[in-house]
Amino acid sequence: MRLHLQDEKVIEIHGPADITQETTDAIVNAANSSLLGGGGVDGAIHDAGGPSILEDCRRIVAKIGRLDVGKAVITTGGKLPTKHVIHTVGPVFRGGGNREAELLASCHSESIQLADQHGLHSLSFPAISTGAFGYPVHEAAPIALSSAADALKRAKNVRTCRFVLFDVRTVQQFERAAKKLQQSDPILHIRKASS
Repeated sequence: MRLHLQDEKVIEIHGPADITQETTDAIVNAANSSLLGGGGVDGAIHDAGGPSILEDCRRIVAKIGRLDVGKAVITTGGKLPTKHVIHTVGPVFRGGGNREAELLASCHSESIQLADQHGLHSLSFPAISTGAFGYPVHEAAPIALSSAADALKRAKNVRTCRFVLFDVRTVQQFERAAKKLQQSDPILHIRKASS
């Protein structure tokens, strides 16, 4: 499924798929604050990308310390098909009353802004915080899509934002959220992806 914005910008929903196979200019890693790898998407990206990603992360941590929730940094893509990995730390879901929505939105907007600053044209997101961090997908999907759409509208270089989702249920929740978002935003138009 594709959400078309103005100026040929597009948000795509793909899956079930493996984000480590993406060829967009950058992929987004749902990292932890230490940036030293972990489980889920984080572990898969570090495993597939090899040691150069971890080396870059260690240099960043030596400069800034731990990465705050909602913030983003960029590294090499190592052995991945993509050139860059944007690492962002999603919120742990604790019922929704601890700024989780605001922080999740920040993950998406900061990642797109960082890609834009580096002159990148495309990036791929996983479903941030919906795994071990416990964010319910039906609540995370509309936040992810709306914050990505808002950031994409402001971007000068980024044209494509792809959500690469691991399982059918997550794809369905994102597609449902995309349809609702399109109904509330007259700039957005849904088209089925050809692939």
